[in-house]
Amino acid sequence: MNRIKTTVLFIFIAIAGSCQKYGDLVKINQLSTAIQEISGIAKIPQDDYIYAINDSGNDNILYALDETGDVVKEIKLVNTVNIDWEAMASDKDGNVYIGDFGNNRNDRKDLAIYKVSNVFDQQSGNATAIKTTFSFEDQKKFPPKKDKRNFDVEAFFYFNQNFYLFTKNRAKNFDGTTKLYKVPATAGAYEAKLIGTYETCNDDNDCFVTGAAINPENDTVVLLTYDKLFFFKNFEGDNFLEGDVEKIQLEHRSQKEGVCFKNKTTLFIIDEGRGRSGGNLYEYPLK
Repeated sequence: MNRIKTTVLFIFIAIAGSCQKYGDLVKINQLSTAIQEISGIAKIPQDDYIYAINDSGNDNILYALDETGDVVKEIKLVNTVNIDWEAMASDKDGNVYIGDFGNNRNDRKDLAIYKVSNVFDQQSGNATAIKTTFSFEDQKKFPPKKDKRNFDVEAFFYFNQNFYLFTKNRAKNFDGTTKLYKVPATAGAYEAKLIGTYETCNDDNDCFVTGAAINPENDTVVLLTYDKLFFFKNFEGDNFLEGDVEKIQLEHRSQKEGVCFKNKTTLFIIDEGRGRSGGNLYEYPLK
């Protein structure tokens, strides 16, 4: 290839890269290769960090990122194993929670949530976590029949001394139904109580629930899929799914894995890296 053609090709590639579309999302940065399999994020009010984890097959490490997505510290949770870490949550007291409840085959009997206390005081190095275990009150077979496989979880949040878990539906003849369960947010072993369901949509390339968060004012819940956000407002108590619902099309499909509120007006969203796409930190301005 001659020099002129080579120069034209590089200019075309540069223009194509700069014109990549993110719909209503604002790309903040590409994430470190250390967290290319990122599966959950959380924020606490005590600092400006974004806390993040990787999913199964990775180390039992909690990462702290600055608001540009750069890793600033790593905390190894020495009394845990990353079987399938899939989501994060937080509370106003500066604690973060890690959901080790990925359950693709719907056959796990060791589902757990880990609490890391006062995470803002933790430095890079080792730390310990407090463990909550649970089982689903309506699961009797491991795995259940293919049309009943709705016990995988990739989304939860903390609210009023409880965890609220949303299933990632893996049932045959997918209809988008996510189930909402409630688990006490204290150490121990519990039965997760089914308290509601919601049908997102029936596209099995998009409508899996992969993230959830509640805002600091506790009056708005958001669910995340690969290309959509579902906002629930005007609910009473913890009847989140009975509130008013607004569905937002993001116009940017990727393997989105986590969402949290940056503040009253903005969400943070992350997606997992897949080849040359994804592996980014985004902001979504609330309208």
